[in-house]
Amino acid sequence: MVGVIRRMNKLNAVLVGIRNGPGAAVLPKDVTRIHLEFAHKINNGHMGPRKFWQDALPRLKYWNPAVPMVVNRTHDQEGAATLTLYFREPGATLKSDIPQPSSSTEGFAKAPTPAEGERALTIDMKNRRSEAILKEFMDKSGAVPVKPSPQDEVLIQEVEEREVQSRYDYERIKKMNEEAKREKAMLAQAQSEAAAIRGES
Repeated sequence: MVGVIRRMNKLNAVLVGIRNGPGAAVLPKDVTRIHLEFAHKINNGHMGPRKFWQDALPRLKYWNPAVPMVVNRTHDQEGAATLTLYFREPGATLKSDIPQPSSSTEGFAKAPTPAEGERALTIDMKNRRSEAILKEFMDKSGAVPVKPSPQDEVLIQEVEEREVQSRYDYERIKKMNEEAKREKAMLAQAQSEAAAIRGES
């Protein structure tokens, strides 16, 4: 039973984390798709883009499941790190069969050319913190942040309290283990000294 409750707590923490936080926002209907490109490793200015991808993009996808979001990760650390927003032009009707690349970890999913009736806006992510990237994304996309529901506010508080308790328990157990190791070492030293004394007599 304890194991079931622990798994449920972990699941609730994951779900409330996806629904809330940086990137939890609803995109305007004229945003048709999103494309990200950055390198695998964090050096040479790719740390911020990677963090945006890890933290903000899952929340954006949760709240905008119908908007395609393609991620192109490359092995070129000197290369660009870009976020491309695609918008439907006012009054335009887009075809339903617009070619859409699949995400790639080998650099094969380059940002496509805007389709007829579509325009693209590119944000330079390189050498920028994820918070700055998200702010520009929110400003230029017109996305509306999602506020936590009353139920999620309760869950967030519970998650934070469990994390505090978990850290306290970890430190307490760590201290107990360190004390046990010291006592064991002291006992071993005392036994060794006693054996040495006996050997001298």
